[in-house]
Amino acid sequence: MPFSAILFDLDGTLTDPKPGITGCIQYALSELGYKPPNTDELNWCIGPPLKDSFSQLLNTLDGTVIEQALLLYRRRFATIGLFENSLYPQISEVLKVIRFAGYKTFVAISKPYIYAMQIIEYFGLSLLFDGVYGIEIDGAQSRKGDLIHHILLTEKLLPSTVVMVGDNFVKLSCGTLRER
Repeated sequence: MPFSAILFDLDGTLTDPKPGITGCIQYALSELGYKPPNTDELNWCIGPPLKDSFSQLLNTLDGTVIEQALLLYRRRFATIGLFENSLYPQISEVLKVIRFAGYKTFVAISKPYIYAMQIIEYFGLSLLFDGVYGIEIDGAQSRKGDLIHHILLTEKLLPSTVVMVGDNFVKLSCGTLRER
């Protein structure tokens, strides 16, 4: 069965979010009284859920401390950090070719939906996607596999006809999703 839909990660696939994400992590850590690592030492934080990253960075499982870090991160990200981001060269053109070829396209990101939409709109990519999906601010569907399962159900897509671009591995409970 041929592919009919393509799911794209946003950070590190369509855009380079490094300055915004790392700057916001550094801000949150500083505000909590920690000496933040330099930008390059935070590359591993781009992609995984922020709760996991802050748990490691702060060396804690204390939900209250992690939530404080997330609130501080989001305070800066919502106003500055999400725009400290750049579109990779030729992404708009590639997406237009994919759409012209008849594929359905979606964004699937482990970032709050509200921020993902703002970034997509900021770069003028809204018309190139059938939908944008992200997690909720409260962390609902923070596992990429759960988010993709939700997309498949909502959009009535068969896993065997969908490809995910931009993640190393996604485990789904509803079947297999081909990686590219």
